[in-house]
Amino acid sequence: MKEPLPFIDAHFHLWDLDRLRYPWLTPPFTDDGPNGSVEAIAATYTPARYRADLARWNMVGGVHIEAGAHPEDALGETEWLEQLADSTGSPTAIVAYADLTTPGIDMLLAAHASHERVRGIRQIVNWHADPAKTYSACDITLEPAWERGFARLAKHGLSFDLQCYPGQMSHIAQILARHPDVRVIVNHLGMPVLSDPTGYDDWRNGLVALASLPQVSLKISGVGFIKRDWTKQSIARFVLEAIAIFGSDRAMFASDVPTDKLFGSVDQHLEAYHALVSYFPEEKQRDLFGRNANRIYRLDLDI
Repeated sequence: MKEPLPFIDAHFHLWDLDRLRYPWLTPPFTDDGPNGSVEAIAATYTPARYRADLARWNMVGGVHIEAGAHPEDALGETEWLEQLADSTGSPTAIVAYADLTTPGIDMLLAAHASHERVRGIRQIVNWHADPAKTYSACDITLEPAWERGFARLAKHGLSFDLQCYPGQMSHIAQILARHPDVRVIVNHLGMPVLSDPTGYDDWRNGLVALASLPQVSLKISGVGFIKRDWTKQSIARFVLEAIAIFGSDRAMFASDVPTDKLFGSVDQHLEAYHALVSYFPEEKQRDLFGRNANRIYRLDLDI
């Protein structure tokens, strides 16, 4: 059997429920949020468990994305991850949490950036009128303070991981256009909302607006957010359309473990991703599964 292509996992999570606070992983659990019930993954997830989940996939590096720890534990998460990386080799790089509307945001960004593996910041900004889909009470990206904080990322050499809904992409693209020196990585295929009347078109048009900006790239993961009982066939048009919009040089695959385990095993996800692009030239496949993440997240790995 042919060895899998080198894989840099562009989006995964670790957490220690005895060390840090994770409100979304704390009982009681209900099925009425964007993820459904998360009880199945509400247990400490270590580098050893992560490596076991990815055992088949020739993983050569990975980017840890902030895992929804309590905001007061944001720096604690970064410090813990640095310690893990020193002792286990994982993660290769870190995208930390910061609320960009915070007064004096420069101090927090500087504190994160002082850690050698920190490459960027994520603040989930998904807002939707449907209470079952929204992550927040308002669209924080409409607040002037958010753009002011976003603009400070460049000073600290930090990228931004953008998790939003398609309905927000048009105005977010206008913000990003004003700050071309901040590299932006769209999370989870842009999270199409197919229950919206024009859900597919909203998603495609939003991605086109974001992809028009050369500093923006896209991660392919989180397909269970489209439909929890997804199949390779049901996600094919989203994966292939997204790659067509961004190009194979600005898209990258990721596992999103352990969150995506709510919607299928790691192997199910990665088998589907490999199958969907199996007809691409090998060089483009190598870009999608590793080289783009290596470049965009500045990992400097030899792949």
